[in-house]
Amino acid sequence: MPEAVVIRPATRTDLTGLVSLLGSVSSLREDPAAGDGQRRDLELMLKNGRGRILIASVADRTVVGMCSGRLTIQEAEGGPAVLIEDVVVREDWRGQGLGELLIHRLTEWARADSAGRLMLLADPDAAPAPGFQNNAHRPGNRL
Repeated sequence: MPEAVVIRPATRTDLTGLVSLLGSVSSLREDPAAGDGQRRDLELMLKNGRGRILIASVADRTVVGMCSGRLTIQEAEGGPAVLIEDVVVREDWRGQGLGELLIHRLTEWARADSAGRLMLLADPDAAPAPGFQNNAHRPGNRL
């Protein structure tokens, strides 16, 4: 992975880049007005304190990747869990390990908040990232 990439928590100043990144892989491409709702949701998550949005950015602060997680309670197992909702890497930055690094850093945050489980939401209509299932769900992979 290029050393110029920094993984850090998102801030309000990153919202435009986050909306753009999400729009590159979602229905926001067809309906630019949907970006307003996405922006509001991201703002709420940043204010909430029960979630975390991590970004991969380059020196000029361009957002090239993101991963978001929400702290919740997992009733069946009991205790805190983190729901991973968005893992997105800009197409021209894929294949360099950014997605894996973002999830790794989100896992560190989850551990610090005593979460005992990570749960990944996946869109059944979206093609999975190449190798994601094989790499992220290896036997013995534990939080």
